[in-house]
Amino acid sequence: MRAHYRAEGVDASSLAAVPMEQFARWFEQAAQAAVAGMIYEPNAMVVSTADADGLLSSRTVLMKGYDAQGFVFYTNYESRKARDLAVNPHISLLFPWHPMARQVIVTGTAHRTGREETTAYFRTRPHGSRLGAWASAQSSVIASRAELDTAYEQLSARYPEGSEVPVPPNWGGFRVTPRTVEFWQGRENRLHDRLRYVAEPDGAWRVERLSP
Repeated sequence: MRAHYRAEGVDASSLAAVPMEQFARWFEQAAQAAVAGMIYEPNAMVVSTADADGLLSSRTVLMKGYDAQGFVFYTNYESRKARDLAVNPHISLLFPWHPMARQVIVTGTAHRTGREETTAYFRTRPHGSRLGAWASAQSSVIASRAELDTAYEQLSARYPEGSEVPVPPNWGGFRVTPRTVEFWQGRENRLHDRLRYVAEPDGAWRVERLSP
């Protein structure tokens, strides 16, 4: 099981001045690849957190936005990842765009988004997804699937299609402020290009090339 990458390389001289601008370039290309059927959900990212004891956990989460300040995703604030971040805000994100032989690896810290931002996003979700945010006590142990389905059916009766569903008080967003952002491009003979932005204390960014 060995793939041979022959993709065009990446040089530091071609990078954007800041990592979020470079991410926007690559994400646009990944989105175009998704339209062509090459990639499924290019906004899917592996989110890794650690609890107060340093025990790690990872899961796939959908990025719901990005801007100059970082990356945004939403979750139940009582989920395992949210509990981890409450005691240890350090986080890692990985965008695995394998068909393009590309990865973006982010390290940084996560902080909750404001309620206004959370509410604005929540109102864009499909009706069923809004009900699902209420029905699921994310990461908690439940007796059966029927318990979850019953909770959803009760909520569906309470908030029928077309009605306003309020934002759950224990649900919201996290914005990940990057400390490092690595752009990984697969190359032939495993001599991959790895260019990493590193945040400097004065707010500037340093770019360094890593050996593959």
